[in-house]
Amino acid sequence: MNKTRLFKKSLLAVTITTATLASQHALAAGFQLNSQSATGLGRAFAGDAVIADNASVMSRNAAAMSLFDRTEVSVGFNVIDSEVDVTGSTYTQPAAVGGASQSVDDTTNNATSVVPNFYVVHPVNDEFAVGLGLYSNFGTTNEFDSNWGAGTGSVITGGASPVVVPGADAFGGITNVTTMNFLLAASYRINEQWSVGGGLDIIYGEGELKRQSEMNVLVGATPTGSTTTSQLMDIEASGWAVGFNLGTVYELDENNRFGLSYHYSPEKEVSGTVSYQGDSNIGDLKIPLPDMFEFSGYHRINETPFAVHYSVQWIGWSAFDRLATTDGTEIKEYKWKDTFHYSIGGTYYINENWEARVGYMFDEGVQDELTSVSVPDSDRQWFSAGASYHFNKDQVLDLGFTYLVGESVAVNDTIGSGASQITLDTTTKATAMLFGAQYTHRF
Repeated sequence: MNKTRLFKKSLLAVTITTATLASQHALAAGFQLNSQSATGLGRAFAGDAVIADNASVMSRNAAAMSLFDRTEVSVGFNVIDSEVDVTGSTYTQPAAVGGASQSVDDTTNNATSVVPNFYVVHPVNDEFAVGLGLYSNFGTTNEFDSNWGAGTGSVITGGASPVVVPGADAFGGITNVTTMNFLLAASYRINEQWSVGGGLDIIYGEGELKRQSEMNVLVGATPTGSTTTSQLMDIEASGWAVGFNLGTVYELDENNRFGLSYHYSPEKEVSGTVSYQGDSNIGDLKIPLPDMFEFSGYHRINETPFAVHYSVQWIGWSAFDRLATTDGTEIKEYKWKDTFHYSIGGTYYINENWEARVGYMFDEGVQDELTSVSVPDSDRQWFSAGASYHFNKDQVLDLGFTYLVGESVAVNDTIGSGASQITLDTTTKATAMLFGAQYTHRF
């Protein structure tokens, strides 16, 4: 009975955490979603906390709304086409039932997601501006083929009670998580050089998870030749959380400016239907979200059509050290680390109608001591390009493209501990292509 309970508790941990935390495969470290605008996408978000070439800047720094002298509306979307290769996988059963190992077929997880955005900036007067933004900071779509890892687990009968040993498919499954950030923001111009701003972030998130394991049925150590499929987890949950952001802009002159912003992210509670083998009494899930600091600079070279811009962002992923429920149950330990991403880009103002931009980002992975196949993570590189077409002074179309490539990472993923631990050793490598389009109208 003790072994059975231990296996169930460990499996519960991996299935819940995969549901809520798996990153949009290759998009950003942890489960951060860098996809707030097509303009930013085209320069790898270099300088995005201060450039202010359209209303989407409020998602990175509310103080930059002070740079607008007319009302602007920006609406757009980014398409994320990601791919994760899972290769060289070996599944190992617990030592308590023999510790046998077997290989698991390679697989490739493909996902395509559309992330919309909408922004309005309205200058009230020369000092004040207000804004509304709708966009996403976190999200995922992750789906393993239903046959991947099936049949590697066991249900051992013949004793006082069955011993359930989930197979490699317990590490996979189907995960769909979406979030939307509703931003209410305001800015104030102190003088010609300094502006400040802030906003309220109202975050809504929902998720769906399906987890099952197809296991061989044994009597003692003797296979019966039959299998059984157990629905390990079926979850549909949603929740609201409230955070805030603060920022400032310093304008050295009309061609040189700097921006600094801080985003406070709350601990989010997700509730709804959470079922594990008929047990739905495990409390709501608490998800710590990371705080973020960002520093950006923009410099247009005097009397030329060129500008350079850059950003450094710190993400406080160490807050995500473990996952627990509201009833005090500790689900899983993560021990993620704080990370940075660094980006640099350039803009060429070709003429009154056209702008071209490029960018590069280095994005650090969050995983350190512990790794996971359900959250494929590594250092990532972004290679970006984009363009803007001005139909006239009031209407602009922005397009952006990014090719993102992650490193190959050796993963040792586990459920349980000691003699009851099941293990998956594998290698993951993530790539993605991102496309964005955005329309801006000035009034």
